[in-house]
Amino acid sequence: MKPLLRALPLAALLALPAAVHAQNDLSNFSATGRGGVINTFAQGYQAVGINPANLGRPGEPTVSFTVGEFGAGLASQTLSKSLFERMLNDFDEPLNQAQRSELVSALSGDNVLNLNLDATSLGLAIALPNGLGGLAFSNRVRMAAHVGLNPNAADIIVNGQNAAVMKQYYPAPNTSGQPTPTNPNAPLVSTVLDGTSIQLAATSEYNISYGVNVLDKPGVKVSVGAGYRYIQGLGIADVRADGGSLYAFSALAPVFDVNYGALANNPNFNSINDSGLFNSVGQGHGFDLGVALEVGKLVRLGASVTDLGSMKWTGNVVTANDQRLQQTTSQGVDTYNFVDEIAKQFDTNGQSLFTYEAARERKAALPGKVRLGGGVRVSSLFEAGLDVTLPLNKVAGNLTAPFVGLGVDFKPVNWVRLSSGLSGGAGYGTNLPLGITLVSSVWEAGVSSRDVLGYFSDKSPHYSIAAGFLRFKIGGDK
Repeated sequence: MKPLLRALPLAALLALPAAVHAQNDLSNFSATGRGGVINTFAQGYQAVGINPANLGRPGEPTVSFTVGEFGAGLASQTLSKSLFERMLNDFDEPLNQAQRSELVSALSGDNVLNLNLDATSLGLAIALPNGLGGLAFSNRVRMAAHVGLNPNAADIIVNGQNAAVMKQYYPAPNTSGQPTPTNPNAPLVSTVLDGTSIQLAATSEYNISYGVNVLDKPGVKVSVGAGYRYIQGLGIADVRADGGSLYAFSALAPVFDVNYGALANNPNFNSINDSGLFNSVGQGHGFDLGVALEVGKLVRLGASVTDLGSMKWTGNVVTANDQRLQQTTSQGVDTYNFVDEIAKQFDTNGQSLFTYEAARERKAALPGKVRLGGGVRVSSLFEAGLDVTLPLNKVAGNLTAPFVGLGVDFKPVNWVRLSSGLSGGAGYGTNLPLGITLVSSVWEAGVSSRDVLGYFSDKSPHYSIAAGFLRFKIGGDK
């Protein structure tokens, strides 16, 4: 994984010196098996970051906890499965001109790559006595990456200074190693790259959530809840060219193995060099608010707003401003190992698309979302739900588009729960999820995939897995 961790942010075309983009809830194997549908299903610690009001619902577990749940997902809407496999297995294969053209086409699109890595080290929830509600705690590490490239960006990555837009304004090749004077007639980089977004966000968060029942009448029960999280920022890269404007900055911890070159000597550069795995380059505070409603014995409704707040990035901060297109020194890629080649293209010792600047700090909003859910719980044997999740902004780590999902849980026998459904949006196309969970009176273990068809699809490959083996629930509705 280390080459990918290093290259994705550096490949942020353009905001990161090389010498120098998500659905969520993959760490919850039950939610992954339903394609991300969770709002009305979440119990105990699972309500953290989803809908804290669920902690106040009647029938919640007396105690629930988990250790070491994890998940990973990788998907593309433009790369074919065969091309993706060539990049993995034949990455040293030299490219001919036809293959270069194929690669440019495959890298052009709004969702070239979506990557999620999630892990919950510990989740714990306790139902307080005397109707005082429920309290939950958790620690979760998350990384989300998104790559969307317009045809110019894809062409520049693959062909460097031989890209069509480069040849238009800089017809003579540059082999001197010295910067080519900027053509005063060249367009702004934001224009050339319009529609391009390359994003990565990695955080470690410590959560506390509380929910309480505020109305308990025959046929109607209402709970409300709130959550707070302290967030350590492990890294961010956020590059967006949209509608004639450019937004570009990064702050990456030493674990990403970035060499900032001469920028490290700038007095405005707050260098963080300690190579500890969770050495942070920023911190922030997030908040969740939610309400949950039960109508009769069957119907559940939920609504929440999550990830309100912001991050302040203070270490290894690099920014880039809009400017006229200048000739890069890169000759482009010559093998299928384009991710690593991207990192080599934007060396601070050579001329790249941007002029990089050091900064003391940068503030950025959290990836806020509105979550809406409705569900029917027939019994402990069958439950179905519908979720809609709407991103509130376009920052790194957020969904690239609204998500809609339909999910079901079914227990054919007392010791097995099957999960499936149908989901779409958020940059992942249409998914058919599947999950299986082994169930006892207090213990659960399971494995799931967000899209079982994605393993076999040649047009839009999607690989995902989530698993957990140490989940416990004591008391409450099973």
